[in-house]
Amino acid sequence: MQRQIIVMFCSLFLFAFGSAWAAEPGPAPSRGALFNVQQHGQTLYLFGTIHVGAKDFYPLEPRLADLLKQAPVLALEIDPLGDPQKLARAVQQHGLSAKGWSGLAPAWRQRLERLLRQYNIDPQAVASMKPWLLATMLTVSEFAAQGYDAALAVDAHLAKQAHAAGQKVVELESADGQMALFDKMTPAEQLTFLQEAISGIEDQEQADQARQIAQAWRSADAAALDALALKAEQDATFSGRFVQKVLLEGRNPALADGIVKLMGRENNSVAAIGVLHLVGKTSVPELLRKRGLSVERIY
Repeated sequence: MQRQIIVMFCSLFLFAFGSAWAAEPGPAPSRGALFNVQQHGQTLYLFGTIHVGAKDFYPLEPRLADLLKQAPVLALEIDPLGDPQKLARAVQQHGLSAKGWSGLAPAWRQRLERLLRQYNIDPQAVASMKPWLLATMLTVSEFAAQGYDAALAVDAHLAKQAHAAGQKVVELESADGQMALFDKMTPAEQLTFLQEAISGIEDQEQADQARQIAQAWRSADAAALDALALKAEQDATFSGRFVQKVLLEGRNPALADGIVKLMGRENNSVAAIGVLHLVGKTSVPELLRKRGLSVERIY
């Protein structure tokens, strides 16, 4: 049931970011999820993000904003304001192919071309994309249609603030590492991944889920986020299993490792990763607890 829509919330390989945006006036409620992690007298704050945004996501609530200002280090999955050449090389190596999505059956090709016209995407411009990357572009386009913009991604917002303040930004992962996970799918599996993305958009499933997840993050609705994690665990589609087993469960141990190492070097840092890494039975907070760290959910 979750399909590729979850990709936008648990991995970060967006292709362009806006230069600035204005914060909306008014009170700033809690967003996403926030945890206090402690070990050996060291503290780290773990914040759950999503990798798209809307203007009403900002400003972030004052408590988190203060933590971010005081943090010696901001840790992200990858730094969206880092070296763009690294991202370009990762796309070239893992996301592009001379065959592109040419293996797509004629009936599916017709359905894909309808969506490309709907999103004003030139088929020739995406002809060299592997099916998984094209599926991701369709998901980004559907998010945009629902009012959620990659240019307003929470990760980009945090990175921009940290860089402007001269704070150190570290990466817990790499663009190459993230994209390599998708490239592990066989060509046939990638076509299935793309087909499920097409079906999810056509039947409005992705639009509905986009609203559900974004609203859960926007209001820091712990019950709703836990329910979404449970849905992801129970999703029996190919892309659902891939997301759960590879993009979530497969990455969480290394993310937990990075957080523990950061805590050994710095105190009162903030680590901001996709919110779906922070909920569920195999989440990063659960892995940290199993390692003996004290983990308290603030909201």
